Amino acid sequence: MATGSYLSGFWRANNAEGQTRPAVLALAVSSLMLLGGCQQTAELKQPTKSPVDNNQAKPTATIFDNVRVFDGTASALSLTRNVLVVNNTIKTISASPLEPPSGYTTIHIAGGGRTLMPGLIDAHTHLYINAEPKVLLNPKTPSEKLEQIARKHSKATLMSGFTTVRDMAGPVFKLKQDIDRGQVEGPRIYPSGTIISQTSGHGDFGDPADLPHSLGGPLPIATKLGLSTIADGPDQMLAAVRYNLRQGASQIKIAAGGGVASTFDPIEVTEYTTPELRAAVDAAADFGTYVSAHAYSPTSVRRCVAACVKAIEHGQSMDQATVQLLRDKGTWLSLQVFEELPGSFSRLQRDKNHQVIVNQSRVWTWALQYGVKLAWGTDFMFGSPLYGPAQNAALVQTKTWMTPARALKMATHDNAKILALSGIRNPYPGQLGVVKQGAYADLLLVDGDPTKNLDIIANPDKNFRIIMKDGKIYKNTLAKS
Repeated sequence: MATGSYLSGFWRANNAEGQTRPAVLALAVSSLMLLGGCQQTAELKQPTKSPVDNNQAKPTATIFDNVRVFDGTASALSLTRNVLVVNNTIKTISASPLEPPSGYTTIHIAGGGRTLMPGLIDAHTHLYINAEPKVLLNPKTPSEKLEQIARKHSKATLMSGFTTVRDMAGPVFKLKQDIDRGQVEGPRIYPSGTIISQTSGHGDFGDPADLPHSLGGPLPIATKLGLSTIADGPDQMLAAVRYNLRQGASQIKIAAGGGVASTFDPIEVTEYTTPELRAAVDAAADFGTYVSAHAYSPTSVRRCVAACVKAIEHGQSMDQATVQLLRDKGTWLSLQVFEELPGSFSRLQRDKNHQVIVNQSRVWTWALQYGVKLAWGTDFMFGSPLYGPAQNAALVQTKTWMTPARALKMATHDNAKILALSGIRNPYPGQLGVVKQGAYADLLLVDGDPTKNLDIIANPDKNFRIIMKDGKIYKNTLAKS
């Protein structure tokens, strides 16, 4: 394909209004560096304008007076501050009173000493896949119904203070586009596209008697729906990765080990050979981004690390030495707090899930003890609780292993760091997860001090008085008080 055609395709796929052509050109010509045998993408400066269209006809400003700030990293709140937001960016943080900028429509918010903090980030979501399997995998289910379910979860996510998510499998590209254009309420989405799985792997939901599609069998229903792509061998892996990148994926998700929801693979199964994994890593790196791998067992995690996979999703069955390996190699661990599954799931799924839960407390403890790069997400899927307050409750559960301030740092600043691994594929290349000058204005105004009492987060309906994303206020209960 000619270079011009490639750039035009990338421009359209990424809804790149406001991005500079040098940024796109950098994708086409970016070179790779070898470091310790693993390919690393070059760090390139990004434009800071968000592609989100918040439908504001006039330039706007918001002043938060008399707030105490959790900036995403500190262990305690700041002294009283005043914060100015101009359009979608935090412009000023000051101990002195702030004057409204001339030429802007300005909203004044009396903070009353409340906490101003970054919007929360869920690093492992499935906005589209959280329909019940009997609905999701039913060929007779209209696509419009699945889109409606995804939009419902998206709005609930935003209205519970989660302003950004990393969607780790599912056809969310249209949903993301509609949200960015202001047509649907929801969080910023970092999409992965389909989960890439081997035959009989975690993403294989076909009939066991069917031949693989590559051998003349039917196209699996999960593939038709854009949930998973079955790829066997390095060549098919390259095609599967590039397929997701063509759709606009910001990162790649592969299944490298057994899973709870899938039928054909016990938890301890290792999936994909090293050449297959390395093919995925190389194809992603060529496009300036990274691979994240679903894996639980020490063997599957170690194989991923050896193949230069940059992030592990789950890992609850790891041993202590494997957790230390993640620290030594600088590999991210995206961890969750799993609970026993209800009776609506199959006996096999409940048993596999219990097997994962048995060791999860040790992995949380080791990851914190050894300083692993730690992200957090919910991984709600297949009829889990509605995205919204259940996400908040899942975050609060992490207080078992860490202080409230540490948990908030993980769900804001740290989660933003794993999002930034997408490099030049980053759909929102400004600063997320922090309250600082120049960062995106994704903000929560919260009653109380969540750095001391994490339970405040569990009740967003009551305690989150203002929810702002990209400089636009989506919830304001102060106006009613």
